[in-house]
Amino acid sequence: MTIHRDSENQVNDPAALALQALGWVLADDRRAERLLDLTGLTPDTLRESLGSRSTQRAVLEFLCSHEPDLLDAADALGVPPARLAAAAQELAR
Repeated sequence: MTIHRDSENQVNDPAALALQALGWVLADDRRAERLLDLTGLTPDTLRESLGSRSTQRAVLEFLCSHEPDLLDAADALGVPPARLAAAAQELAR
């Protein structure tokens, strides 16, 4: 699955990148379940907190904690894996 960005600015916006990454995660049921299990989020709390920096950071940290997913997500989003990790750090500030 490849996700096309409307603009290069979204690569520089950690929140936009996190939401794109979330879309990639949710495209696979097993990966989505693992996200919920590991973060403690429920589908309802995830929906309610999409705009929260902490939820966005949790999505990126989820990817960073499992290198195969990190590499696959980065490829699908068209960004270097390090950009996803940097976005997680930016959201932590």
